[in-house]
Amino acid sequence: MKQGKVAVLGGNLAEAESLAEQLRREGFEVCGVSDDGDVGKEMIGREAPDAVVLDLVLKGTDGFGVLEWMREQRSGAKAVVTGSFAEDSLVARAMNKGARYYLLRPVSGAVVAARLRDLLSEEREEVPVQPKRNGVTLDERISNIFMSIGIPPHIKGYGYLREGIKLAVEDPTYINNVTKRLYPQIAEKFGTSSSKVERGIRHGIEVAWNRQRLDAINAVFGVRVYVGTEKPTNSEFIALVADKLMLEGLARY
Repeated sequence: MKQGKVAVLGGNLAEAESLAEQLRREGFEVCGVSDDGDVGKEMIGREAPDAVVLDLVLKGTDGFGVLEWMREQRSGAKAVVTGSFAEDSLVARAMNKGARYYLLRPVSGAVVAARLRDLLSEEREEVPVQPKRNGVTLDERISNIFMSIGIPPHIKGYGYLREGIKLAVEDPTYINNVTKRLYPQIAEKFGTSSSKVERGIRHGIEVAWNRQRLDAINAVFGVRVYVGTEKPTNSEFIALVADKLMLEGLARY
């Protein structure tokens, strides 16, 4: 069963070909491989893939330029960016230009395939279209909050947290039953266990607080929520973000 059509743009052509072969084994239809951003743009325009896996460093047009072009062309392809740079500013720049995941290299083909499946299953499930506020979707607003407070998109807890917040925005009663209701639903979507979801979310929160961006954290939530190294519980953090989004009018209802 085909998982979707994917284009692969890599800074190293041999590595890109190797990744493409791994994705084929995972059931994806690879419509093209290149190490040149200009060739990649032509490929995306011609083949209309469901997703694009691209490096930031490419011949010709770089990864940022390809992302900008995809946005200008209103390409429906979801972008998964891979890179060797861990700087928050570069990750944030890629996400702001439309990347849905930033995976820090080295990254296995199995991980790339898993993230692609997440994105393409989201696309099938996202009916109706997410409401926007000032042109920003709920997913984009959550990603912006995570970037502001220092939760990097390449950790597993990122996806678990985002899904938990979306569920809590849609139905706030999830917050009152995190262990028996919220975690199992997230686990089912990602094909994992509730305990791994709990640990992943906890890790994401710890990463943010360990980076000591307390000013950014308090700025996001509008109050001095936590002081020093005190960290919120999983349910407290999800509730804080969900409440903020609902107050801003981004909830479905």
